[in-house]
Amino acid sequence: MSTQWREHNAVELLPEADRFLPALFEAVAQAQESVLVELYLMESGELANRVIEALVGAAARGVAVYLLLDGFGAMGLSRADRQRLTAGGVWLRDFNPLGWHSLARNVSRDHRKLVVVDQRLAFTGGFGAVDEFLSAWFEVAVRVRGPVVNDWVALFAQVWNSPLARGADQAPALPRVPATADAADGKMRARVMWGRGYRFQAIRHSLQQRIDTSQGRLWLCTPYFVPTLGTRLRLQRAARKGVDVRLLLPGQDHDHPGIRYAGQRFYSRLLRAGVRIYEFQPSFIHAKFVMVDDWVSLGSCNFDHWSLQWNLEANQEVEDAGLAQEVATLFQRNFAVSKEISHEHWSRRSLWAKLRTWLYGTLDGWMTRLR
Repeated sequence: MSTQWREHNAVELLPEADRFLPALFEAVAQAQESVLVELYLMESGELANRVIEALVGAAARGVAVYLLLDGFGAMGLSRADRQRLTAGGVWLRDFNPLGWHSLARNVSRDHRKLVVVDQRLAFTGGFGAVDEFLSAWFEVAVRVRGPVVNDWVALFAQVWNSPLARGADQAPALPRVPATADAADGKMRARVMWGRGYRFQAIRHSLQQRIDTSQGRLWLCTPYFVPTLGTRLRLQRAARKGVDVRLLLPGQDHDHPGIRYAGQRFYSRLLRAGVRIYEFQPSFIHAKFVMVDDWVSLGSCNFDHWSLQWNLEANQEVEDAGLAQEVATLFQRNFAVSKEISHEHWSRRSLWAKLRTWLYGTLDGWMTRLR
């Protein structure tokens, strides 16, 4: 499918779970035709139970409900919860369940996060159906209306109909409802940018192009910062030419500390080039969003080798000065509760911290070469 820009969209920023979760559940409760859900993480617990109740409730009203889960990311969803879904009329498929085929196939995961209601309203971000999103993790999502929703539907259908999606063999065809009703209300230019591992890295290429053409500010938030060499060099060049380049990264609170330490091996060169680095303090920041001047990209993609080389990813890109300013305000609010890492401070870190960074950086380098 293409990655074309669409005009006349409305994209609303929904920072933190106490804003995007109520909006998601309200949209599902009002669904009349269909609900499409694509998630990487889903495990039994309070939030998963609420999701199941909402989806089964929609199916009971006659809404066609399609739930596409990753075969690895949803391993924590119990058999009983799966039976509740299917018995309640939800069409359930798993993407690429683990098997004894090839290692490369096992590591290819569907990391996308998407909810589409009546094919007129879409939500995307970094969310999942695990309890950490209720309070422990900081996350951001967007609500999307307009013609670009059609592209989200097409992206969902592409994976749902893939030979790697298993289960629900008798599921009906996806109902087609034109996503044009809200077009007149939106003025934003937007497009769906998607990635499919090393075979299609449009998200990375789009980001790198924006970095190359950045003029004023380039602010990036990611929970797993292990960028490619090309991306690192571009960030350094942008900072040296006077662009305000800032990274918002997790602090001590991290679900995979080794990835944090591996990414820290790049701090020295970035700091010397003028890149400002902030480590978020209140909680683990799981959000993935970037702003370059008046361009915003937000969605599932982490800027690490795993997302870029193996996973199915998708981001919502928007060119709009108003939304960019909202995102800038969110960044500034998060910078204020973060610890800025100075080059002087970083150069004086303990011997153990240096050894830890070297160790995890070396392991990450070996894994990257093996992949």
